[in-house]
Amino acid sequence: MSRRHPTVAEDEIRGTAQGTAPVPLSVLDLVTVGAGRTATDALRTSVAIAALAEARGFHRYWVAEHHSMPGVASSSPAVILAHLAARTTRIRLGSGGVMLPNHAPLVIAEQFGTLEAMAPGRIDLGLGRAPGTDGATAAALRRSDHLREGADDFPEQLMELTRFLDDDFPDGHPYRRIHAVPGPIQSTSPGGVQSPHRPPIWLLGSSGFSARLAGSLGLPFAFAHHFSAQNTIPALDLYRESFRPSAVLDEPYALIGVSVLATDEEKEARRQVRAAALSMIRLRTGRPGLVPTPEEAEAHEFSPMEEEFANSWNANVIHGTADEVRSGLDDLHKRTGADELMLTGNAHSGDVRLRSYELVADTYGLPTAPAALTAS
Repeated sequence: MSRRHPTVAEDEIRGTAQGTAPVPLSVLDLVTVGAGRTATDALRTSVAIAALAEARGFHRYWVAEHHSMPGVASSSPAVILAHLAARTTRIRLGSGGVMLPNHAPLVIAEQFGTLEAMAPGRIDLGLGRAPGTDGATAAALRRSDHLREGADDFPEQLMELTRFLDDDFPDGHPYRRIHAVPGPIQSTSPGGVQSPHRPPIWLLGSSGFSARLAGSLGLPFAFAHHFSAQNTIPALDLYRESFRPSAVLDEPYALIGVSVLATDEEKEARRQVRAAALSMIRLRTGRPGLVPTPEEAEAHEFSPMEEEFANSWNANVIHGTADEVRSGLDDLHKRTGADELMLTGNAHSGDVRLRSYELVADTYGLPTAPAALTAS
């Protein structure tokens, strides 16, 4: 019996710039939880931001996988994406990303096949090879202490996942009779009708490994500029140099994640990002917690080492008034040549994050939003 292979259209990857933005703008959501707030509050903020992003012409909305971090409630991207799919109608939704070594490829194929069935033609599958957490948590997720082995096996895991999504294991393969459902096998069953499309696969990275792999496979690439800025241009250069045309893309397509926080007053932006930097200091020193309030950060006595870290961290956060943020984003685009900018805002308050995306949309003249949305 012949199989009907699903396809990925290039226009499911490439976006269109809106307003005066130099490239398409998108959103990366960590579902951050501030002190005094709950995960429910954070998820309500995600719904509000996704609705705003859709109304204002942002291209896609991704959720990142993290674990064992009290201030980050995005441990289950597929569950959150299903929630967002039910509350949006047009914007692309995806993972930024799923950490593939933490999961069986068949499970991810089933989850994202289900999401594709919920929101046809709107789902992206972004994949990373890092654990998205500390080593002990990664071992608990993977039921193994051999974490390096999981990362080294990433290309093989990627190939297995792709074959499950396409339902095209060759004859004689032990998985030939195993099918990811929902998926292409349904179109070959008597009376079966199945969408010919499947979620586009993106490779995510913060160094050169995934850049080279994405290029060699002709896949779109997303780079984590927001926490690996020094590697951005080398990784993008490597991706473009390694790129080989594929059935998915004729030319390279790379987006970069960017930390952004726009506020009505410059001073307030500085207060907010300093609190976010304190949260990152605690995470990096083994004391993860909820995102502190700006008042808590103001009362905190930063040690010289903490002060140095905060200043270095915030040097890569584009923050300030809307005009200042626009200038920073325009400059970053010119320096990197990125095809898309994916903005992530880390702040204690959901309303501050929501207002930041609204200000960015306004400064670039993106489509007008409907009635005001609120977040917790």
